[in-house]
Amino acid sequence: MSSFTKSTSFNRRALSSLSVESPRSTSSTAFNSPIGSAFASPRTFGGSPRPYTNRLKEISYLFQVLIVAGTLVSFLVIIAGGYLYVVPSLGYNGALQFNDTSVTINSKECDIFDGNWVVDDSYPLYNASECPFVERGFNCLGNGRGHDEYLKWRWKPKHCNVPRFQVRDVLERLRGKRIVFVGDSMSRTQWESLICMLMTGLDDKRSVYEVNGNNITKRIRFLGVRFSSFNFTVEFYRSVFLVQPGKLLRWHAPKRVKSTLKLDVLDVINNEWSSADYLVFNTGQWWVPGKLFETGCYFQVGNSLRLGMSIPSAYRVALETWASWIETKIDPNKTRVLFRTFEPSHWSDHRSCNVTKYPTPDTQGRDRSIFSEMIKEVVKNMTVPVSVLDVTSMSAFRSDGHVGLWSDNPLVPDCSHWCLPGVPDIWNEILLFFLFRQQVP
Repeated sequence: MSSFTKSTSFNRRALSSLSVESPRSTSSTAFNSPIGSAFASPRTFGGSPRPYTNRLKEISYLFQVLIVAGTLVSFLVIIAGGYLYVVPSLGYNGALQFNDTSVTINSKECDIFDGNWVVDDSYPLYNASECPFVERGFNCLGNGRGHDEYLKWRWKPKHCNVPRFQVRDVLERLRGKRIVFVGDSMSRTQWESLICMLMTGLDDKRSVYEVNGNNITKRIRFLGVRFSSFNFTVEFYRSVFLVQPGKLLRWHAPKRVKSTLKLDVLDVINNEWSSADYLVFNTGQWWVPGKLFETGCYFQVGNSLRLGMSIPSAYRVALETWASWIETKIDPNKTRVLFRTFEPSHWSDHRSCNVTKYPTPDTQGRDRSIFSEMIKEVVKNMTVPVSVLDVTSMSAFRSDGHVGLWSDNPLVPDCSHWCLPGVPDIWNEILLFFLFRQQVP
């Protein structure tokens, strides 16, 4: 109010000086408004001070009203601007719908894979000890891990949000569908994670079962879990290379060659995949010398043994074989295809495993992978739409998320596989958004 009082006094002094300096008489009809009258000669008012004083009060009142209105407008503009700038940076506290068109993925507006890990006490999404489809070796908390900070992290993109998991909504959207994971043990971990996430929305857990009555094991080629009350299945096919391993047929091959990997032939179980509604692929962890050359496995293309072919070159040929199969066998009007990129491990240079308590701020180059780049390059040139789940960079920070010594065999440390609950749950939240973001309920 002091500013208003000061302005009023100033206005009065200014108006008084103007009236004294105007010696000429001005007709009262020249100014019909209060402001116009104030600038007229005092003679207009017949020398009477009362009307002039009233005019000054009117002018003062109008100035005060204008100042108050201007202040209120400025205040509202500042509040609105602060809301738009600050609130998005605080994270999302509600539940985004999967068909929310305000979130754009892989565009200049928002890259969902460009972000940070933020603490969120609403996680984890399930209890692994209450989910019968989690392998004992991945239940780190149940295996004696002493702290649970690794369970409390959520992925926050810089310019949008990963939709919160709404289990009933997802169950309804999957009704009558078939979702298939194809790949190595990392794919199996993601498969287990999704099943446990979905089971939290069911009262009758007995309505979920493995179709062949199998237990979850590392070597079995096929696992399928049926959600009978919603008539859908979540399946896993073990195909660590995606292409077909084969026996050596050439007798004159070097003695070190025990078997081959047929880079131009997709895995023989591929006929089981093509009718799926959703196909999620991955491969990468087995493309290392220890799983190939050191076991006597070398690459084969056609009838030719490629002893000198490097692993990256062979990986590229295998991807091209996979892409050709997708374009030949998959109907994009029926099946959505996704490929998850390479998930980094956190072994040290000396093959020791040190699981941290918190995510690491330094990825030490693990956020980049030649395999992940090849996947994106191959997909870019395909005619059938394929979504790339680029989890490499985001997972590189999670040195705290690995199994470590908290497995079913604590004598063998593990800095490759992930604890459940954990990082694979976030992969699935992103996966579900990719599957359903263009669908209308």
